[in-house]
Amino acid sequence: MLRINDTTPNFDAVTTLGKINFHDWIGSSWTVFFSHPKDFTPVCTTELGHMAKIHSEFTKRDCKLIGLSVDDVESHIEWAKDIEEINSTPVSYPIIADTDLSIAKLYNMLPAEEGSSHSNRTAAQNATVRSVFIIDPNKKIRLMMTYPMTTGRNFKEILRAIDSIQLTSKHKVATPANWQNGDEVIIAASVSDEEAKGIFKKGWRTVKSYLRVVDQP
Repeated sequence: MLRINDTTPNFDAVTTLGKINFHDWIGSSWTVFFSHPKDFTPVCTTELGHMAKIHSEFTKRDCKLIGLSVDDVESHIEWAKDIEEINSTPVSYPIIADTDLSIAKLYNMLPAEEGSSHSNRTAAQNATVRSVFIIDPNKKIRLMMTYPMTTGRNFKEILRAIDSIQLTSKHKVATPANWQNGDEVIIAASVSDEEAKGIFKKGWRTVKSYLRVVDQP
């Protein structure tokens, strides 16, 4: 079972943009790896199209995008034509072909006994293959989310989470509920008041001894 801060499992794969080794492909970038149960499914079509539209937002954050669907490359390419037609934007990030279900199993999206072929499988059988992983440049999993079939993913929230994770990776702070980039943040509980004096020169606001609020670094 994968957990936060585990090294993201490596794999070799065929994608719409050629063959990759996942760790090599990540390189020194942040990565959003998001998966889909099957091509030509309605909710996923809107998701891939929206990701294509806001691809530049991820690029600003030094974050690569890569999708996965439990179908073959030829099917992905045909599906991408629909996605481009509907959204007026081409899909410029790679989509992995997980035809033997091995990557879905590696990432705990499907149980081991689910067979080894995408053929004759329905989207309902692959329902749990609707996950998002945020991976840092050290190949560590920093966030995992799995969505039901009927609920489209909120990519504004995924961008917000990336902003939070990148900020808190650089500074000894945490982000509160509903935080948006630029809002006040919380001094990490691991930082003593004495240490905080040397880090946060302008001071902070103490709500409780364990809840110290400060301007975003």
